[in-house]
Amino acid sequence: MDMKFSLDLPRETLSIPVIRRVLGDTLRGLGVSEGCIADLLVAASEACTNVVQHVDSATHYEVIASIAGDHCVLKVADTGRGFQSDRQKGAGLDSESGRGIKIMQALVDDVTFDSRPDAGTVVYLQKRLSWQEESPMRLLEPELLKTAG
Repeated sequence: MDMKFSLDLPRETLSIPVIRRVLGDTLRGLGVSEGCIADLLVAASEACTNVVQHVDSATHYEVIASIAGDHCVLKVADTGRGFQSDRQKGAGLDSESGRGIKIMQALVDDVTFDSRPDAGTVVYLQKRLSWQEESPMRLLEPELLKTAG
């Protein structure tokens, strides 16, 4: 089962609980485990917080969630000025400016940045999903296997 949705959000702090609610409710409805949901919500919050706090030139940003099989990809995109890597800015390993990135990297399987000057930044968060015992997705798998042959 593949699913995709997107939200175009104002660059305001109040938009972060909205994405957490929509994403969390969707994942719960599919039967994703609470631990996996918590990891994705914190990582998404960090990415959205970066947009809200650091992108001055954009009034909106977009969050796209794609769920395919047992993988989830979140794409957080803004149209700001882009950013330089911590190395280019001279930030040290203990710098507060890189803390959100380290949190995202600890919670999801892969974090990728696509940042271009004056074209904005896209953050990709990828995570393999784990399921609750009685999840609708887990219950569908045997049926799909029967009809696949």
